[in-house]
Amino acid sequence: MDIFTLLIIASALSIDALSVSIANGIIIPQLKTRQAIYISFSFGFFQSIMPVIGWFVGKTFAEYIQVYDHWIAFALLSSVGIKMIHEAYTQSENKTCKNCLQPKILLLMSLATSIDALAIGISFSILKTDILFPAIVIGVVTFINCFAGITIAHKIGSFFGKKMEYAGGIILIAIGVKIVIEHICLCI
Repeated sequence: MDIFTLLIIASALSIDALSVSIANGIIIPQLKTRQAIYISFSFGFFQSIMPVIGWFVGKTFAEYIQVYDHWIAFALLSSVGIKMIHEAYTQSENKTCKNCLQPKILLLMSLATSIDALAIGISFSILKTDILFPAIVIGVVTFINCFAGITIAHKIGSFFGKKMEYAGGIILIAIGVKIVIEHICLCI
C-alpha cells in the first residue's frame, strides 16, 4: 500500500476522533495544552492499537476468506464509511460531556471512535498488508488531527464537524471501490 493511500485512510479514520476532539475543545472551558495532548494521545493510541487487533483477527481467518478478500475489504470499508455518514446525519448538534478529562470517559470516547480502525485492520490482513507501519501512521495522524482540532475548536468552534464526518465516510467508500477495481483489473 502506498503512503498516499495510507495517509488518506488514516485521515478518514481520524474523523470520528477529530469530531469528538472538536466537541471537547468547545466543552472544556479553559483548555490547557497538556489536556489537549492527553486527549489527543488517548485517541491516537486507540486508533493505532485497534487495527493491530483487527489484523490479527483477519490473519487467523485469512485462509477461509482469500477468495472473497477484495469484496470483504470493500464491504468493511464501505460499511464503515456509510456508518460515518449515517452518524453525521443523525447526531444531535448538542454534544455535551460532564467531564471529558476523566480517564473512564476518555477511555470510552477513545474506544468508541476507534472501532472503525478494527475493521480497517481486518481489511489490511486480507490485503496482506503489514500492520506495524500503518498502525503507527494511523496513530500519529489521529494524534495530530485531534490536537489541531481540539485546539482550534477551543478558539473558533465546531462549524465543520459534520462536514468532516461526511467527507471521511465518502473517502472510505471510495477506497473500498478502488480496491475492487484494482482486483478486477488484475484479473483481466
